[in-house]
Amino acid sequence: MPLAEYRKKRRFTKTPEPKGSAPARRQTGGGRRLFVVQKHRATALHYDFRLEANGVLVSWAVPKGPSLDPSQKRLAMAVEDHPLDYARFEGTIPEGEYGGGTVMVWDIGTYELEDDEDFATAYKKGRLTFTLRGKKLKGTWSLIRTRGPRQWLLFKRTDRYASKAVDIIEEKPRSVLTRRLLADIARQGGGDVEKAATGDPR
Repeated sequence: MPLAEYRKKRRFTKTPEPKGSAPARRQTGGGRRLFVVQKHRATALHYDFRLEANGVLVSWAVPKGPSLDPSQKRLAMAVEDHPLDYARFEGTIPEGEYGGGTVMVWDIGTYELEDDEDFATAYKKGRLTFTLRGKKLKGTWSLIRTRGPRQWLLFKRTDRYASKAVDIIEEKPRSVLTRRLLADIARQGGGDVEKAATGDPR
């Protein structure tokens, strides 16, 4: 069942994360669909990269976060699908719960697959190339599966949005929804502020 793994891992009486309704196809127009990148300070800091497909958010955990430098291929580990309404989830998951820690909506926008293949076919082949139209991430990107079903690489393709000089993670650390830093979100949500602060610029 769609989202079964997501729901199995969470106790919704404890976590504020959305349970998610039954997946439904939603088109944003012109072949564009939703994407979101969430900054997540759980056991370790990482960035969750999510693409809308077939009524859910297909998701990868990216330990080092995205880079605008095409030479920087970032490990991206496939994780369980998330519900579409997770795209605007920002807050604190209680310690002791799955993924306990602080979550920020670091970037959000739409994406469009570059090739004529549908998402399911491209995913099965292990090669997704797409154009992002976010607040921070723009232009052409790829996700390439490298080992087993879970291990992928995320990287920027060379175009006018690529840059070796700009560290987008350091330069734009705030939420695109609320302009808060990760520590601010933890403080206002009753989370571990010191732990969350390790994901903020010094």
